[in-house]
Amino acid sequence: MFYSIDLTVAWAFLLAFSVFVYVVLDGFDLGIGILYPFFRKKEDRDIMMNSVAPVWDGNETWLVLGGGGLFAAFPLAYAVIMPAVYPAIIAMLLALIFRGVAFEYRWRATSRLSKRSWDAAFIGGSVTAALAQGIILGAFLQGIEVEGRAYAGGWWDWLTPFSVLCGVAVVVGYAFLGACWLNMKLEGEIQHRVRIMARAFFVATLVGIVAVSLATPFLGAGYAARWFGWPQIALTAPVPLLIGGIALLLARSLFAQGRDTWPFLLALALFALCFLGLGISIWPLAIPQEITIWDAAAPAKSQLFMFVGAIVLVPIILAYTGYAYWVFRGKLDPEKGYH
Repeated sequence: MFYSIDLTVAWAFLLAFSVFVYVVLDGFDLGIGILYPFFRKKEDRDIMMNSVAPVWDGNETWLVLGGGGLFAAFPLAYAVIMPAVYPAIIAMLLALIFRGVAFEYRWRATSRLSKRSWDAAFIGGSVTAALAQGIILGAFLQGIEVEGRAYAGGWWDWLTPFSVLCGVAVVVGYAFLGACWLNMKLEGEIQHRVRIMARAFFVATLVGIVAVSLATPFLGAGYAARWFGWPQIALTAPVPLLIGGIALLLARSLFAQGRDTWPFLLALALFALCFLGLGISIWPLAIPQEITIWDAAAPAKSQLFMFVGAIVLVPIILAYTGYAYWVFRGKLDPEKGYH
């Protein structure tokens, strides 16, 4: 029993890590598409897209790992969650497909109309994917109706004011990440504009974090107990304090000159703390208020077989991802592109 629990916890942390890496890597990538409408000049849009051209297509690897790992390691959770959020999942996948196709075909468009169409697909795909991911998160947090070992809710249960709030918060958060990335990669007048946008989206992101954090404890008694019960509060209280400290450092870095890397790194730290808060809220549940990770887990032998492959592949993925970012580090030369 102890052996199987160890594997279940290890898989839970591995999936959480995969989702977090996807959020931070594809987050700024999607954020660039969300910021696209604020830049009308072709040259500005070209350089924005060029800033992620060498790395964007590897980010979805972590989404596949997270979804595939959930199916393999926690099949009951997969069987319950997917029917509960099918419309949002389908919207997200279609948006990512449109966005990926637009990313490549925009450079090959010969007419002004076709280029605008691909730009619209890139913007729409980015916004829709981010919104859908936030809605899925909100639907997951608010709880999923389970009867026996199956989803027992309706087709539209995922669409609530709270899930929409989470969706909007994710959109502005991704836009903030995208602005911090562009601030780190670009120079000149466009960087100045991006930095101003980063300040505005920073404030919007903080508002979103506070709004979601205040609403979450009212979703169920379990959330309030985890955050405010004693002695749990002694462990959870540092999280909002650390978020406040990171927010102050971020505010300073966004107004400081010559420290272009710090806003992006601090933004990643802010997202990491929010992700930690999410983990505190739901641990050790695979379906909030309904199913624990141990109830949803696959047999121990199946988990072990898959985990051996995962611990080999994940470092390889991390290595080539890190190498790609290292090779294309530094400021982007406007006269050079990757397409």
